[in-house]
Amino acid sequence: MRIIGGDAKGRTIYSPKQRQVRPTSDGIKESLFNILHALSGKSLVDLFAGSGNVGLEALSRGASKVIFVEKNAVMVNAIKRNLRELSFGGEYEILAVEAAKSIRKLQNRGESLDFLFADPPYERGFVRDIFHSLSGGNILSEDGVLIIQHSVRENVDEHYTGDFILTDRRRYGDTHLSFFKIREKE
Repeated sequence: MRIIGGDAKGRTIYSPKQRQVRPTSDGIKESLFNILHALSGKSLVDLFAGSGNVGLEALSRGASKVIFVEKNAVMVNAIKRNLRELSFGGEYEILAVEAAKSIRKLQNRGESLDFLFADPPYERGFVRDIFHSLSGGNILSEDGVLIIQHSVRENVDEHYTGDFILTDRRRYGDTHLSFFKIREKE
């Protein structure tokens, strides 16, 4: 894996070999950041961060704040190593807890973030858990975007998206990137 754009373009991202970790491919990552456009001054949460691939890319492209959420201690150490070796500007934080706890923590702090990117293990119910955790409170700004990377076999539809509405979906092989905005109050 490598950084594909911004200040650290071409630099390698360290990732320990972990069977349960499936990093976002460079192709999908490039497509994601082409869709998101300019990140300068924006904030991003990288849920299920693994080695920090997506959050590191955001920092390289000028994000002002990135919060990495990863509960696997080996991967948390990989994120720390990558941040140290890549020497990014911008503010960052690592929450070494499971995704639902991190969402509650961010909600309790009153965070208002621009992007929440989640790449949970495929087809294990985590997508539904993310929507459930986000319901009732929000960590996204008014124009914030929730992006979920998931298997094409995982049916992400209106029946459990709660406060969110699907605005875009892109397919890359057996992977979808689904984009959601906060549903307007009636």
